[in-house]
Amino acid sequence: MKGFNLSRRLVAEGLGTALLVAAVVGSGIMGEQLAGGNEAIALLANTLSTGAVLIVLILIFGAISGAHFNPVVSLSFAFQRKLPWKDFLFYITAQITGGLAGTMLAHIMFDMPLLMESTHLRTGTGIWVGEIVASFGLLATILGCLRSRPQAVPYAVGLFIMSAYWFTSSTAFANPAVTIARSITDTFSGIRAEDVPCFIAAQIVGALLATSLFQRIFISDI
Repeated sequence: MKGFNLSRRLVAEGLGTALLVAAVVGSGIMGEQLAGGNEAIALLANTLSTGAVLIVLILIFGAISGAHFNPVVSLSFAFQRKLPWKDFLFYITAQITGGLAGTMLAHIMFDMPLLMESTHLRTGTGIWVGEIVASFGLLATILGCLRSRPQAVPYAVGLFIMSAYWFTSSTAFANPAVTIARSITDTFSGIRAEDVPCFIAAQIVGALLATSLFQRIFISDI
């Protein structure tokens, strides 16, 4: 991130998050349209698109902003003093704004209303535990790879999210900006607005647990 001023980093975070969410929502719509009612096929399409675009976006924007695209990733880096707290507030604003724009872009591409009220119920203890696990695993992937193999981060993140789509009960949102953005689509990837706060709380818990664990136990000088 050194050498790039804050405004350029914020553009990278906003644009990257917008493209990520457009891929998540758009591939969900396309998958559902082509799957003929087979939700497993629709989820597989959604999974492959999300994992692939994450790798590409991190490769594009990583050297500019760190390619967080995720408020809990930025929160972790702020706690580690690798991102100034004043920049953190701007980062999450750019990420949330970009995420909302990404959902609307997907709606435009598929000739849908710009804003939709999601009716997809995603709640319950199992779902929330799934989000804690997904967020913990995402941060563990990032922090562990940054220490041992920084060049592997884009691929490791994409692969973890692809796997977590299937092994977590929540299908691994693991991102407050993406969660908020998915609350304005009533398509395959949507989530009811009233379910968003618990998802975000679970994501913060998982991310902070991973950050604390890696700082204090595994990587003393992370």
